[in-house]
Amino acid sequence: MMPKHCFLGFLISFFLTGVAGTQPALESLKPQRVRFQSQNFHNILQWQPGRVLTGNSSVYFVQYKIMRSSHQKPGGCWHHTSCNFLGCRTRRQWKNKEDCWGIQELFCDLTNETLDIQEPYYGRVRAASAGSYSDWSLTPRFTPWWETKIDPPVMNITQVNGSLLVILHAPNLPYRYQKEKNVSIEDYYELVYRVFIINNSLEKEKKVYEGTHRVVEIEALPPHSSYCVVAEIYQPMLDRSQRSEERCVETP
Repeated sequence: MMPKHCFLGFLISFFLTGVAGTQPALESLKPQRVRFQSQNFHNILQWQPGRVLTGNSSVYFVQYKIMRSSHQKPGGCWHHTSCNFLGCRTRRQWKNKEDCWGIQELFCDLTNETLDIQEPYYGRVRAASAGSYSDWSLTPRFTPWWETKIDPPVMNITQVNGSLLVILHAPNLPYRYQKEKNVSIEDYYELVYRVFIINNSLEKEKKVYEGTHRVVEIEALPPHSSYCVVAEIYQPMLDRSQRSEERCVETP
C-alpha cells in the first residue's frame, strides 16, 4: 500500500504536469496580430489564427470598449476613471459584439461601435477549439480620427471650349444624417485639394491648383494634345495625402 505522503506527492505532480501540458496549447490557440484596419471610418477588427493548427474548428469571440474622456475633479479623477497628463479617462466595461460571438471569420466590423471618432477604443479576441479557450488578445489603442485612411478624391472631367473642367468629390462615410444624406469626410477634416496635369508628349507634371474648391478649370490647353489629370486630397493637420489614379483626355 502506498504511504499517504507518497500518494499526495503523486497527485500534486500529476496536477502540475496536467496544467503545464495545457498551458502551451492554450497559448498557441491565442489569436495573433489583433488590430483595427480603418478606411473612411469603416473600422474593422482583424486578427490571425494562433500558432496551433486547428483547421476550421476554431471559433472566435470579440469584445470592445471605449475609454471616454471625463471631467477631472479638483485633486484627481472621479471613481472608475484613470488620470495621466492628458486628463481623465472613464474605464468602461468590455462589451460583447453579438454578431461576432462564436464566429469562424478572422474579422469583425465594429464601425457602429466606434462612432465617436475622436475617442480611443480597444478591441480584444479570444479563440475556442475542442472545448479549450485561449486568453484574450488585445489591440493597441485605436482612435478613428487619427488612424483612419482616407480614399483619394473621385474625379470627373468635362471638356468645355478648349478647357478641362475638373469636379472633385470627397469620399462618403458610413454615417448618414437624419434625412438619409451622406456624410462627407469634409465634415470631420480640413481638406486641401491639389490638381496636377501631365503633358503626355513632354512627360512633364505640373500642379495647376491647390485649395479648398472642388471645381477646378484648367484653361488654355493646346488643341490636339493628350493630357492626364491627377487629383490629391491633403490633410494638413495629419500631414497626409492620397492621390487618385490618372484620368487621361485628348483636347479637340
